[in-house]
Amino acid sequence: MFEHIQLDWRSVFEILILSVFIYFLLRFIRGTRGARVMLGLASLLLFLTLMSQLFELRVINWLLEHFFEFIVVALVVIFQPELRRALAELGSRPIFFTATHERAVVDILVKVAMSFSTRHIGSLIAVEREIGVHGITEAGAQIDAKLSFELLDQLFYPNSPLHDGGVVIQNDRIAAAACIFPLTQRIDLAKSVGTRHRAALGLSEDTDSVVLVVSEETGTISVACQGNLYQKLDAERLRSLLTRLLVGSAETSWFGKFLSLIRRR
Repeated sequence: MFEHIQLDWRSVFEILILSVFIYFLLRFIRGTRGARVMLGLASLLLFLTLMSQLFELRVINWLLEHFFEFIVVALVVIFQPELRRALAELGSRPIFFTATHERAVVDILVKVAMSFSTRHIGSLIAVEREIGVHGITEAGAQIDAKLSFELLDQLFYPNSPLHDGGVVIQNDRIAAAACIFPLTQRIDLAKSVGTRHRAALGLSEDTDSVVLVVSEETGTISVACQGNLYQKLDAERLRSLLTRLLVGSAETSWFGKFLSLIRRR
């Protein structure tokens, strides 16, 4: 009897481990080229499996049975860049990323925005949240440096090599600069909404990133999130908005995010 109970608990523990692994695997590849490859591969295998079962296609069924024996090797070859990046980020990212770190990010962003607004320095800064933007960071200039006011000031300094495009922040690190964000296709925007604001809206529509924009022409500060554009923000409103979007929804760590997801379900 006790052996049976122990086996059940072991099975539950194994399911929990596999659930954590699958959750973070899907979360990591979401927004990458690997996600599209995996979706296409899964769709093709599902279609061939259904056809072979419905019409008793023995040759295709035999090929599928032998293909699944080498699926692990095939996945390693196909997703080699993603696996290498995942292992590198696992070793470089902090395990316990607390709300204190998020508040530090907010403080730096507010300081940068107010400084750029005073000097009329245009900027576009995206803070990654749940949905990854690896496809965008891969196309930009790789930075992978600790977030700081001084580094952002140098990146967006007029006529600097990387001042065009956007900067992507992951946790408390600058992942990449000179990134190209997708432009929104909305036609209801005012003509005064420039390219930076359209890029910020475009990224916020495709992902859950929080995008900070400073206009070079007017010095106004805006934030785009979930397809909404909050404009003409002063320091107090900017800090309040960023705190609500970043700190308010922040979890204590990557493991804490999974536990929070379980609690919400």
